[in-house]
Amino acid sequence: MTTVVWFKRDLRTRDHAPLVAAANLGEPVIALYVIEDDYWQQPDTSGRQWCFIQDSLDDLDKQLRKAGNQLVVLRGTVIGALSELKASHAIERVFCHQETGGQWTFERDKAVIKWCSDNQIEFREWNQFGVVRRLKDRDIWDKAWTELMKQPVLEAPGSVPFAGAIQGITWRGIEPGATAADRCPDRQTGGSIRGETLLASFLERRCVGYQYNISSPNTAVRACSRLSPHIAYGTVSLREIYQQAKAAGNHRTTLPRKQKSLTSFRSRLHWHCHFIQKLEDEPELEFRAMHRELEGMKTGPNDSERLQRWQQGQTGWPLVDACMRSLQHTGWLNFRMRAMLMAVASYQLWLHWREPALHLARLFTDFEPGIHYSQTQMQSGLTGINALRIYNPVLQSQKLDPHGEFIRRWIPELAGVPEEMIHTPWLMTPAQKAKFGGNTYIAPVCDHEQAARAARKAVGDFRKQHVSREETGRVLHRHGSRKGPHQTRPKPASQPPPDNQLSLFD
Repeated sequence: MTTVVWFKRDLRTRDHAPLVAAANLGEPVIALYVIEDDYWQQPDTSGRQWCFIQDSLDDLDKQLRKAGNQLVVLRGTVIGALSELKASHAIERVFCHQETGGQWTFERDKAVIKWCSDNQIEFREWNQFGVVRRLKDRDIWDKAWTELMKQPVLEAPGSVPFAGAIQGITWRGIEPGATAADRCPDRQTGGSIRGETLLASFLERRCVGYQYNISSPNTAVRACSRLSPHIAYGTVSLREIYQQAKAAGNHRTTLPRKQKSLTSFRSRLHWHCHFIQKLEDEPELEFRAMHRELEGMKTGPNDSERLQRWQQGQTGWPLVDACMRSLQHTGWLNFRMRAMLMAVASYQLWLHWREPALHLARLFTDFEPGIHYSQTQMQSGLTGINALRIYNPVLQSQKLDPHGEFIRRWIPELAGVPEEMIHTPWLMTPAQKAKFGGNTYIAPVCDHEQAARAARKAVGDFRKQHVSREETGRVLHRHGSRKGPHQTRPKPASQPPPDNQLSLFD
């Protein structure tokens, strides 16, 4: 009797309930990962994501070999892989973690469950995040999340019985789907060892001042935990991160400043799952506005020139362009700057949210569908329950990069421009440009202040004419935040949580 442990976004052996359950049976186990070419054809996938996964598969295979097993990688469809294994090894069980992904993975999982049922194969899933499948009442979600985080972290099994030689494939050198030619020179390295190293360094020293240093692109690179891709692909479990952070923050020798920083960090872990729960509850959010009546706010095709300039980091607003170019090079950006990029695309450039959201998804090494689609809609004003946040790119630049360090690093055209001019280079005189440079930097795509005013008015007018109290109430009932287990549903007039809570996990 052979059990297949199907790895998806859970590329680790520690705190891996399906693997532990399979090992405890004392029967042969096949540790399976499937390279699905059709998945890598989806518009929100990219080569940088696949490269991170390849690193993680290397590390996962090493962990499994220590336990007497090894990773089996097959290419094609999951049903095709399971059919092949059924023929050669008479598999009787498939164990895996639940995944809250996009529509493609949702349909795939349903097809796999049906195939298992049709073939009299036991299929069992475990929850690895604080996300509740078939959640009946959002009011109980916070308690369920807390209970899951309190459960003991499962040790990696010391022995995983091997099912025998299986002709798998090597995963290095493969470019599945449309992932080729995605240069990301400074992307993060995958694998549990790297993730655990990052966690240790963060809890030991980097976390101090976390809540104050995560907004500026200059300080966030070090101040943020940088665990987001490891959480997204499950190389380190969220529960282990939470428990280690709680222990470090509550230790009797921990200084108050560090305690506050780790409290702030743990709240981000909570909000991380809060946003994924939205997509779990309403998978359609990948394609349409959370507040359904707001989907019609922008009609017709996007302005292709504006979209392209935004994508290429050529809007003419230095901080916006520096953020986009940095993201292209590294695959990571802190939340405040991610929010600004999306807001500028939605308001000043007046683009429909979907194409900018897909572009950013491809650039993020740490792409997490549940967070991504909920957040890109929030930053585009499509939830109907959160205040509009229309970022002023000049004020953000002056506040978060006052000396222009980040801008000069990523926009060499402005390398010689002094800090008093670098935030608004279009205001430089010809003589100043001749003296300091900046002649080759593109002029702004539009007047950002005028565009922001027009956007605010357009959104306000549309809401007055087309938004109903009933639909707003539906969104609040289904997706509104609950700050604790005793909080009742928010009233329609309630205020959104503070901005530092409406965030991606950094």
